[in-house]
Amino acid sequence: MYRIVIKKSAAKELELLPSKVLPAVTKAILNLSNQPRPSGCKKLKGQSGYLWRIRIGDYRVIYSIDDVIKIIDVQKVGHRKDIYD
Repeated sequence: MYRIVIKKSAAKELELLPSKVLPAVTKAILNLSNQPRPSGCKKLKGQSGYLWRIRIGDYRVIYSIDDVIKIIDVQKVGHRKDIYD
């Protein structure tokens, strides 16, 4: 089981999500503790570090995985048009 750490800026982005998508995004983040690489996740190319992405409708969660100490670090949360900037 992995421990989930949410970056302060990502927590603020999470608070700003529309209320209709917030439960689904929160559930997806919590599910990462059991399965850090769920089906449909993608490893991002050209990024510093090892970043992964999961999709929840039009929203994305960008995170890193540390398999040694079993931590998932959520970096960004947001709409797909804004997340990759």
